Amino acid sequence: MAAPAAPEPAVSERVVIRAPTARDAEVTLRLLQGAGIEGIVGRDWRHAEELIRDGAGALIVTDSTLGDPGLGSVLLALDEQPAWSDLPVLALCRQGMDAPALREARLRNLTVLDRPASMRTVVSAVQTALRGRRWQYQIRDQIESLQQAERSLRLADQRKDEFLATLAHELRNPLAPIRSGLQLLAQLPDGAAQRDGIRDMIDRQMSQLLRLIDDLLEVSRISTGKLVLQRERLDLKRVVETALESCAPLLAQGGHRLAVSLPDEAVWVDGDLTRLAQSLSNLVNNAAKYTPDGGTITVSLDARAGQAVLVVQDSGIGLPPDMLDRVFDMFAQVNRSLERSQGGLGIGLALVKSLVSLHGGEVGAESPGIGQGSRFTMRLPLAGAPPSASQVEKAQPAAVEPRSPRRILVVDDNEDAAESLAMLLSFGGHEVRVEHGGPAALAAAAELLPQAVFCDVGMPGMDGYEVATRLRQDPRFEKTLLVALTGWGSQEDKRRSRAAGFDEHLTKPAGVDLVMALLSRV
Repeated sequence: MAAPAAPEPAVSERVVIRAPTARDAEVTLRLLQGAGIEGIVGRDWRHAEELIRDGAGALIVTDSTLGDPGLGSVLLALDEQPAWSDLPVLALCRQGMDAPALREARLRNLTVLDRPASMRTVVSAVQTALRGRRWQYQIRDQIESLQQAERSLRLADQRKDEFLATLAHELRNPLAPIRSGLQLLAQLPDGAAQRDGIRDMIDRQMSQLLRLIDDLLEVSRISTGKLVLQRERLDLKRVVETALESCAPLLAQGGHRLAVSLPDEAVWVDGDLTRLAQSLSNLVNNAAKYTPDGGTITVSLDARAGQAVLVVQDSGIGLPPDMLDRVFDMFAQVNRSLERSQGGLGIGLALVKSLVSLHGGEVGAESPGIGQGSRFTMRLPLAGAPPSASQVEKAQPAAVEPRSPRRILVVDDNEDAAESLAMLLSFGGHEVRVEHGGPAALAAAAELLPQAVFCDVGMPGMDGYEVATRLRQDPRFEKTLLVALTGWGSQEDKRRSRAAGFDEHLTKPAGVDLVMALLSRV
């Protein structure tokens, strides 16, 4: 019966010696040690088999030992070697290749030395065998590396398929009511009471779509190292207030009871208000998604041992033990079949971990088990108070004053996008012209002399960057407001827009209030 397979050694170059007598074994062992080669004596064939299975660089035998009982166990060990392995065997035989015992043994990767052999000959043969063994180890490592790469690719492919399926599902969720709402609006008469509710519903679903897209872009920025934190000294109580404002609709939808515990004193950290509020809101939204209607969610803040500690605890479905270490992994979801789960791409908690890590903090999850709620803890390094004990209130933006109608050029190869923006601008009394390509836009600008240009960047042929560059080269458009409209919103994209001559860079879809605020500057 074959011995159980042992774990393969990393690299073993010890030479197993199976000699006819103890004296022969001792002489051979000293000879190898003198040449800096590790050797070990096999007392019998069973012991030699164990040594080979544990890891060996070569095996030295003699024609007389090949006739000893038990050789079969070593031959079996040699036959059961993995595909990459072919242990070198050196046989010292009085009759060379004609030794009868050698023919019967049917050994592979065999080097036969005439016996007696000089010390130099034996050492040289062993060194050659060990060089060959090292090549085998390299082949093994390459095979393992390729197998690991294949496993990683298969896992990545599987996760990609799961993510795309989830993405399709999550995009359809808001798209379905948007499409139904638009069909209803087309059928309802003007002034119907239901129109306002339908418009509000469409607006909510559009906001959900934008959140999904923003999460995807955020992951891309973090993974490529393009996310830059806008750090400031801030009180984490302000972060809590900002985060809970954005979570209010989801909490209200589920009828959750929210308990907030904040210290009287300020808890100062050096951080990005937007990113920290985003992290906390993701934790609260996650709690709301996985807590039955009418459940309780608690948010608490305090300072301990040089750290600011934010805790979000819920009375929801809890976490199984196997998810505690994986819940912050990309695309991880506790259980797609749970009724309370409201879906998502499985990247919200991964974003939290990445954003908190960028702040030098950490986040962890705890849960007694399924049905017993969850507890998420965010820890951030405390910072000293700013020179002034109270934070300076940010100035409120001045109300946008209505201005006289402006001449505006809208450029976008997507006709629906261009026409819809033009209609909105026209409702404000502005004179609007639409073009769908770069050359036509330049010709229209020369005729219209617009005071503002909203231009798509990714157009075929002449793109938006070239349009902006050419307009800036014309003295007539030196002070014209040039606004880039694009789906690309990284810092590098914004830098490129500025370099081309754009004054502003807006990611699609741009809010009407923001567009009107820009026009107020003209």
